[in-house]
Amino acid sequence: MVSEEVGKKLYKAASKGEVETLLELVEEDPYLVHGFSFPCSRNLLHIAAMHGQTAVVEKLLRINPRLARSSDSRKSFPLHIAVDEGDFEITKRLLLAAPEVCWWRDNQGMNPIHVAAVKGHVETLKVLVEKLGDLVFAKDGDGETLLHLAVRSNQLEIIRYLVESKRIKKLATNSTGETALDIMRAFETQPRWRSRRRSAPREACGRKTRHHTARAEQ
Repeated sequence: MVSEEVGKKLYKAASKGEVETLLELVEEDPYLVHGFSFPCSRNLLHIAAMHGQTAVVEKLLRINPRLARSSDSRKSFPLHIAVDEGDFEITKRLLLAAPEVCWWRDNQGMNPIHVAAVKGHVETLKVLVEKLGDLVFAKDGDGETLLHLAVRSNQLEIIRYLVESKRIKKLATNSTGETALDIMRAFETQPRWRSRRRSAPREACGRKTRHHTARAEQ
């Protein structure tokens, strides 16, 4: 069993970009890379992606690329986390390691490109589309397209990018028969109207900018 002290060292190494320390710990116990999990069942790659540590991400992918296909308790994969952060470089590396994760949904029914649309990360969204063009047609668990989600989240730059795209079906409907235009009109008539489930997708597990509660940080 891994001690709390080792857990703290691991978290610090992954979150602060201390590659040499991480390698030393792994050399002492190779199990740590794939067998140790943090709160919400996150692995080291989740942590490195969350904190924007590109060098650590690269090293972990070389040691154990299967980490990219491992989800946390909210079914978020490291790619969901990197996209949520808007981290262009880490997103590219995770895409190379496990491109199929682009299609995998978290527990809110969103795959990584949906997260990019909700958060307004245009460049990250473009990277995903360039890798797998058919992602522009992907619907979430409620049958909503990227345009639906961008409108709900008031992400004007994403909306502009999607509207200018020739591949986007502007009048596609969700599971309740609404188009993105219908949603936009609802915003105009009901300023306080919001989606029933679009708030705080990943924060509940703890984020570096919020109230992370991992034992390793205590």
